[in-house]
Parts: sequence; structure tokens; C-alpha cells
Amino acid sequence: MAESAACPAFQLGRPRYDQSSFLGRLRHFVEIINPSTLFVSEKRLKECIRLLDDYKHGTLPPGVSDGQLWEAQKIKQAIIHPDTGEKIFMPFRMSGYVPFGTPIVIGLLLPNQTVVSTIVWQWLNQSHNACVNYANRNATKPTPTSKFLQGYVGAVSSAVSIAVGLNILIDRANKLSPATRMIIQRLVPFPAVASANICNVGLMRHNELSEGIDVLDNSGNVVGSSKIAARHAIMETAFTRVVLPMPIFVLPPIIMSYLERRPFLRSNRRLLLPIHSIVCLVTFGLSLPVAISLFPQMSQIEVSCLEPEIAMATDCKVVTYNKGL
Repeated sequence: MAESAACPAFQLGRPRYDQSSFLGRLRHFVEIINPSTLFVSEKRLKECIRLLDDYKHGTLPPGVSDGQLWEAQKIKQAIIHPDTGEKIFMPFRMSGYVPFGTPIVIGLLLPNQTVVSTIVWQWLNQSHNACVNYANRNATKPTPTSKFLQGYVGAVSSAVSIAVGLNILIDRANKLSPATRMIIQRLVPFPAVASANICNVGLMRHNELSEGIDVLDNSGNVVGSSKIAARHAIMETAFTRVVLPMPIFVLPPIIMSYLERRPFLRSNRRLLLPIHSIVCLVTFGLSLPVAISLFPQMSQIEVSCLEPEIAMATDCKVVTYNKGL
């Protein structure tokens, strides 16, 4: 009785927490992006998949608890792509976004950036983002390699152009005091990254707009392919990519500009980089689950809002689609 009160009855393919509320989505994604899933062995992953298959086919061994089933599903969802059924490469999983992305964020926020260092860090950031966006896309339709390369070049070019352009404008703003100029320079990565993230998502997933994505009925059966649903999926994902860098690229510069004036750090300059790294890691770790929890991964849309052929193919009033992450 104690376990059933603390742990809800397992439902295969359904989230453990209510996805209609922000808090429920937040609890769900905090589990999915847990970096500990990066260390799950191949043997453990196969055990989890086998356990879920046994549940599906009604051959579950006796004594398996709901908690064990939820844990198995969490591990599978953190590692396996829901559309392709294949493992996502570790650095490009959502659980790897913070551990692998934090060093790049630290580099982007370093003070006194040169044009070359700005280009290098923006290139690294958008390269990582492009791979994350591609790895976590809606993959119900194949994406040609040429589309991936076009999106990658477009995203990196936009980020570098915006960041370098803003830095040049600030350098020419002679009326600003050195302290003000430094603070503004530290904030430059946010508009550059936010704009580039929109381009990145749109360009990396442009194929979905032309091909459409699968929409599912209440039983999980494919009703048809919808370009309108694809547009909704990409817009929602792009919005999360604007919200995500907001605290990451705004709070650390403000916090560090305050801390750098404290007597302790004035006399211990070697501690600046470690403290800066910790501040970036904490803000990134808190921002990611909040941003991706703004919308459920499996989003719903009314059939009346979709193409006529979708409405003719189902009696459902609402269909579901994989928004991607």
C-alpha cells in the first residue's frame, strides 16, 4: 500500500506525471534529463527494454513493481529516440545537454572577447545545438544529409554574424564607460544565441515543414502526415530555445560583475574562472528543464485546425504529435 500511494500504477508509453500542467512536465523532464542516465550500461538498457517488452506482451515476471517499470521507461526515454527506436549519441541527448554544453557556455561568457574568440565559441555552440536539434527532432520522416548541412551552415553563419556585429557596435560606442561596455559585451551572447537558436531549429528541421509529421489518434495509430502540425512543433521548440539561454546568458554576467568587485575575489583572481564555471553550470542546469517543460513533448492539436484529409481519416477531435525536444 505504501508503494502504490507513492508510485502511481504503471502505464506503458504514458508519462508518470500529468503533462497537462507545467509542474507535471517539469517533474517529467527533470527525470529524463538527469545526467546519471549517461552512465547507464548497454546491459542495463537492454534489461529495461526487455522489461517493458515483457509488460507489453503480458509476460512480466512476478514481483516486478511499478517503480521498477517507471525507472525502466525513464531510462529508455532518456536514451532511445521515440520515433527511430535508436540510441541518441551521448553528447546530443537532453541528459547530455548541460554536461557537454556548459564548457561552451563558459567560453561564450568570458570577458574581453576578441573577434576570433567570438567566432570560435559561437561556432562551437551552434554546432552542438545543431546536433542536439537534429538528434531530438521529430523523425517520422527521413531527413536528407543535404538538409542537415544547409541548416548547420545557416545557423552557424547567423550566430557568428550577429555576435560579431554587436561586438563591433559596442567597440565603437565611445560614450560608454569601460565598466558599462564590459557588462554589455558580456550580455551580447544572449541576443546572438537566441536569434541563432531560432534559425537553428527552423533550418535543422525545415524538412518537417515540407514533408509534414505523423499525427496519431487516441490509440496511437498514425492518422496521416500534417504540415500544420509540423509548423506548430517547430514554433514551440523554437520558443523554448529562446527561453533557454535567457537566464544562462543574462544572470551569470550580472552575478559575476557583482562578485568581481568583492574584496575576496579581488585578492584571489585565480578563483574567478572556477566560480564563473559553477555559476554557469547551476543556471544552465536550472534553465534547461524549465524551458523544455513549457510544452509537452507529445503535444495535442484539434483536428479542425489541420488539413481536411486528416479530418476525413479519423473520428477523433484531437490528435497527438511528437513535438521533439
